[in-house]
Amino acid sequence: MFTQSNNSQIYFIRKYLFSALLLLIFNIGFNAQQTNNSLGTLKQINAGVLNVGYTEAGSPDGTPVILLHGWPYDIHSYEEVVPLLTAKGYRVITPYLRGFGSTKFLSEKTMRNGQQAAVASDIIALMDALKIDKAIIGGFDWGARTADVMAALWSNRVKGLVSVSGYLITNLEANKKPLPPNTELGWWYQYYFSTERGEKGYKDNTYEFNKLIWKTASPLWNFSKETYDQTAQSFKNPDHVAIVIHNYRWRLSLAKGEKKYDELEKKLQTRPVITVPTVTISSDFDGATIDGSAYRDRFTGKYSHKILKGIGHNVPQEAPQSFADAIIEADSYSK
Repeated sequence: MFTQSNNSQIYFIRKYLFSALLLLIFNIGFNAQQTNNSLGTLKQINAGVLNVGYTEAGSPDGTPVILLHGWPYDIHSYEEVVPLLTAKGYRVITPYLRGFGSTKFLSEKTMRNGQQAAVASDIIALMDALKIDKAIIGGFDWGARTADVMAALWSNRVKGLVSVSGYLITNLEANKKPLPPNTELGWWYQYYFSTERGEKGYKDNTYEFNKLIWKTASPLWNFSKETYDQTAQSFKNPDHVAIVIHNYRWRLSLAKGEKKYDELEKKLQTRPVITVPTVTISSDFDGATIDGSAYRDRFTGKYSHKILKGIGHNVPQEAPQSFADAIIEADSYSK
């Protein structure tokens, strides 16, 4: 026969077990929400000078596709692109670039370098770490520049290329020449970043600053606060400001790169042609260069150019089907 004390103990044990069960169910649901999304599973791997955060989705045996984001964006630009590609059997990998999301430097001593050869070398190192010999590479903004550099320097690693805004390999000498005033106005933030005031301003106001860039680069895109906030989390990376500032200062020859990339940069300064199968995409963001004629001669392999009207700079997030179709088309060129 149980005493009142025994009954109280049983009551509290049952209450504890019930609470523990609810907590377990919540955690299972939370973890599923974190990993069971359209981008796939978030993973980390040491590659080169970084511990790279990346998502992976689709068949492990599928043709690899690597999707590269730009600034101020992140992997969520490809949320709707990834399932379109995995449905076609592709293995899709979407990494955070250095200075974004969960990608971190392995050493505090490594220079926080945003130059084009360094960022492209990161993705080659990631492919090596994942034992991917060859992949279709697609990107926009910094991601398109990185994809172009990879195709120019490591054509044997690139099965096909999709590049928003076309040929974006930085030529430092050409960048020293002034542009027409209306064009210069569009790059105001590059000059802002060249000052100490700009660096401090970006550090102090990263959230609002990048939201302004989203609006000006894609004026017809009515993105929600939730959509922006999801990406804005990636700007909290401890190296984000340093990488962004160095990237733009390096482009204007106001900051030096690392000597270990000198030979790669020498090749890139010759405006090398890209021989791999390529699809380039232009949008409203590209203005006078929307027809692609300004860079057509830089692509010597099988090639096509797409023009998207009413779309801003973040092409994969604003026009996911068009971007996915371009990846599939570039792949078909190599068969």
